[in-house]
Amino acid sequence: GAALLGTLGAAAGAAVGNQLEEQLGEGVPHEDIFLYEDALRQGRSVVVAYVDDDRANEARDVIENAGAADVEALREEWWAGLRDDERTYYHRDGRDFDRDEVTYRRGFQAALHPRRRGKGYTDVEDELRTSYSGIALDSGFREGYERGLTYQSRNQERRTD
Repeated sequence: GAALLGTLGAAAGAAVGNQLEEQLGEGVPHEDIFLYEDALRQGRSVVVAYVDDDRANEARDVIENAGAADVEALREEWWAGLRDDERTYYHRDGRDFDRDEVTYRRGFQAALHPRRRGKGYTDVEDELRTSYSGIALDSGFREGYERGLTYQSRNQERRTD
């Protein structure tokens, strides 16, 4: 799938975001759903294109030429919007955000995966160890996971208001 971000009314975006996970089929990485939801909350459009493998490059070129943001750019933009608040939160106990940011962010994003939404760290710890094998699930990761749950909960409350 490829995301084409343009403009869409925020109210329509919120309504679509509510149903996004249920309506996405195979081929769209579910770990990226939070990015599409955020784009919709911001009043942007998300276009998902399913194409044959032999036309994938052509489709990607068309979407890029239309001014779309790719998923990596979208991910960096999303984190840039959160980073200062998360830095402030993490520093409240004198911890070093710069040192721990990579694992903190990884944990934050892990909590946003549809399979883990609303589930506490201890409830999914075994699954996390499998999904992130070879990566230390340190205190930064766990703190990020807990903050990701809070972020998800706040966004869920906004959708129901």
